[in-house]
Amino acid sequence: MTAQISLIMVQFLQWVADRPRTRSDVMEAWRSSCPRFPVWEDALAEGLIRQCGGETGERRVELTDRGRTALKPSPPPT
Repeated sequence: MTAQISLIMVQFLQWVADRPRTRSDVMEAWRSSCPRFPVWEDALAEGLIRQCGGETGERRVELTDRGRTALKPSPPPT
């Protein structure tokens, strides 16, 4: 991933990566008074997270490979 991601996005991705999360967990912990939920929407749009499962239970939220890569430290500039 070449583009810088915002601190709030890094915090969100770290939170998702910390342990298994459901969509309800995300909505409860990261709710906003804004009509949009930008961190959630941006993470989905940028392919950093995905929702899976849900056939018999609640949908899980997981990092994608791209999301895991975004959390890796960038090499220092040369």
